[in-house]
Formats: sequence, structure tokens, C-alpha cells
Amino acid sequence: MAAGFGLAGVLIFARGCTLPLRVEDLPGPATATTQSQSSASVNVTATPDTAQPQGGEEAGALAALESVIADVELTFGGKLGIATASSQGAIAAGFQDASPAWSTVKVPIAIAALRTQPHQLVDAELAITVSDNEAAERLFAASGAEAVNTVLKEAGVGTPVNDVVLRPGFSSFGQTALSVSDEAVLASNLACLEGADPVLEMMGRVDPSQSYGLGAIEGARFKGGWGPDEAGSYQVCQFGLVPRNDGAFAPVALSAFPPGRSVRDWPGDAHTRCNHTCDASAVPSRRRVLVVN
Repeated sequence: MAAGFGLAGVLIFARGCTLPLRVEDLPGPATATTQSQSSASVNVTATPDTAQPQGGEEAGALAALESVIADVELTFGGKLGIATASSQGAIAAGFQDASPAWSTVKVPIAIAALRTQPHQLVDAELAITVSDNEAAERLFAASGAEAVNTVLKEAGVGTPVNDVVLRPGFSSFGQTALSVSDEAVLASNLACLEGADPVLEMMGRVDPSQSYGLGAIEGARFKGGWGPDEAGSYQVCQFGLVPRNDGAFAPVALSAFPPGRSVRDWPGDAHTRCNHTCDASAVPSRRRVLVVN
């Protein structure tokens, strides 16, 4: 167990799981890949712990997160939430309400589907690397909500996946209400979930068009999501595992909102709009929080 506490801190695992995760703990290429970042493999499992954090190291991480929030919101406006997770649970600052998970929920959906439908590896690849909605719908139809809920519970997230269409034109599962704390806990346990290896590998090869926020950090395994609220203002969320300065990985989740602007007021496509806030949040997170030890 590490003595320091970076952005992620130290996690307690059972059945042979050891964290902080290091690069050799994360999976290498899956069958449907087109490029690779690592040839390592992983065989780890975990018992999630979602208790409230206590102690000086967690307090130091919280102070660092709060400093990042203040920096970003002062410089760029808008609203930001960031969370990580330690052995004692989530540590979060800024916006912490449960809100639509958007495409980040495609990660547990892909894991659930591949557990029983390994032939759907190509759909999983599309859903994770380019966030293809039709592929994700096929995965969800194949797995079913209960299988996704099982994955979420194993990862320490008690909120079930939403399986009722709440907003016409948007997927049911994308409206699953998760907080940054929920997603940080999910990220902290991803590598220890049965059948997660190919999905984690895909999260290291997300399409370059989505290389904002956590995707701007070399070596990150992440998934993003975005979408408008009913007033047309965009929310951008991401979660995943980010390399720390000591060679380990930190679970991170963020949610960002533009400064009171409708999506119609921002130039470019969705990715350009996301860059305004997500790029702002990633840079100070890497510069300041990841070096807290």
C-alpha cells in the first residue's frame, strides 16, 4: 500500500487486487483493436468500498480539488465538479449533484454485454472508442438492464441504469443519474471487474476527435459523454484512470457546464464546445492535483 495520496490515493482490494494501479496492471490490445498502447494484461478483482473518506491525506486531496475548481471557474466561468476515490470512498469538490451520465454509462453496458455476448466486441469497440449510439443500443438490448446493474453494483455504484426513455431523442441509459462521486468510485474499481479488460483497453484508444479533458493526458483510460439539458445548455462529463507522476493511476471523474450559454451560442460541433470547459479542467488537474503525494 502506498504511503502517498495522489489524485486517486490508495484503494483496498480483496482477492489479489493491488492499487494504486500501475501500467503493468492494465490490459493490452483487444481482438477488435486497430492500435495499441500497452502489451500488458490484467487479472484482478475487487471488493468496492464506498465509505466516507477520513484523515489528513484525503483532506489534502480535497483541498487540491477545491483549488482546481476555483481556478477553472474563475478563469473560464461555468460550473465544474471533480472527484477521485480512496480506500475510504469518494472525494469530490464543486458540482456534486446526480445528473445524466450520458455516454459514460456505455462502459458498464459494454462490460455487461461482453460477459455473455463476447461476439459483440465490435459493437463494444464502436461504443467506447467513437461513442457510437446505435452500437451502444445493441449492447444494451443484448445485456439487459439487470446485467448492467450487476456491473454497477460490483463497482460500488448503487444507482441502477435508467431503462425508460425520459427525453425523446435521447437514449434511456444516457439519462442514468450519476454524480462525479459515483463515477470516480466506478473508475476506481474498473480494472477489478470481471470481463472489464477489453473495455479498459478500448478506453485507452478513444478517437482523437474526443481528446479533450482527460483525453489530453497521455496514457489515460477514459470515456466521455455530453448532451444538452432541456434549455439547450451542454453538460460534458468524463471518467477514467489517469497516470499519476509516480507511475500509478488515479481514478478521476469530472462534470463541466458552460458559463450560462446555450449550445447555439458556441461555435463548432459538440467536440469544440466540450473543449471550452474540459480542456480547462484537465490542465490544472494534471499540473497540481496529480503531484500531491
